[in-house]
Amino acid sequence: MEEKSRILIIGVTGNLGFKLAEASLKSGHPTFALVRESSYSVPEKAQKLQLLANSGASLLNGSLEDISSLIEALKQVDVVICAVSSKQVLHQKLLIQAIKQSGCIKRFIPSEFGSDPDKVRISSMDHGFYSSKAEIRRTIEAEEIPHTFVSCNYFTSYFLPSLVQPGLKSPPRDKVRIFGDGNTKAVFMKETDVATFTISTVDDPRSLNKTLYLRPDGNVYSMNELVGIWETKIGKKLDKVYIPEEEVLKIIQDSNYPDNMEMVFIYSAFVKGDHTYFNIESSGVDGTKLYPHVKYTTISEHLDTLL
Repeated sequence: MEEKSRILIIGVTGNLGFKLAEASLKSGHPTFALVRESSYSVPEKAQKLQLLANSGASLLNGSLEDISSLIEALKQVDVVICAVSSKQVLHQKLLIQAIKQSGCIKRFIPSEFGSDPDKVRISSMDHGFYSSKAEIRRTIEAEEIPHTFVSCNYFTSYFLPSLVQPGLKSPPRDKVRIFGDGNTKAVFMKETDVATFTISTVDDPRSLNKTLYLRPDGNVYSMNELVGIWETKIGKKLDKVYIPEEEVLKIIQDSNYPDNMEMVFIYSAFVKGDHTYFNIESSGVDGTKLYPHVKYTTISEHLDTLL
């Protein structure tokens, strides 16, 4: 059997980064984490790092601002996965430079894990959220770095706990706002499942230099369908208030950044259809077809945990 790639994960103290490290270890990959010195003094981060170290991960000191620490870390691995926050996306430029310089990385998975930045049609409204990710893509391609881009759209932890109701922390049981006509479908994925699919792809030539899309059956629903599933679970019909596209746009325009970003993401997915308007096969590869063995949490199963 071919030896499993050694994986370096950047951003392991974040939610997805930690799950990626766990999935890497579980799959038997020698797993390394690039850790800033300051992380050890933050109790929550230090606890995660201890858990990973106890599970066999190698912790390497370094940061995205220090090219020498990056090159030192890269020498020890085959694959790099970055899971830094959206605010740090452009900080990957030095990492790309280090990957190019080291010449030993056979695949780089940059920090994306949301809507495909080349497919979203709201670029003028997102305050650079997607254009920064697209800029990193173009840099990777220009430097001819072997890569896979992972597009999983929404995380279940982001909008699903409120049933896509900004301002709520749990699903409504009386009245619900539906944005647009309620028929446009969006995609939700649980972070642990995104991590499992991502780790599954690192040694797979079928996904090399392609975008891996996660759009599995049971995780693609319109707002009308989501509300219908929830109504069935609670045994009650909700009072539905439809917010037309013009009104959604007005809400966005009348709010300040970054407070309006939730509505921008809702507009993108549930009004414009940016998660689902295109065909996967013509744009990349379908993760659920490549890895049918991966068991994932469906939206219905996730909603059961909110009852």
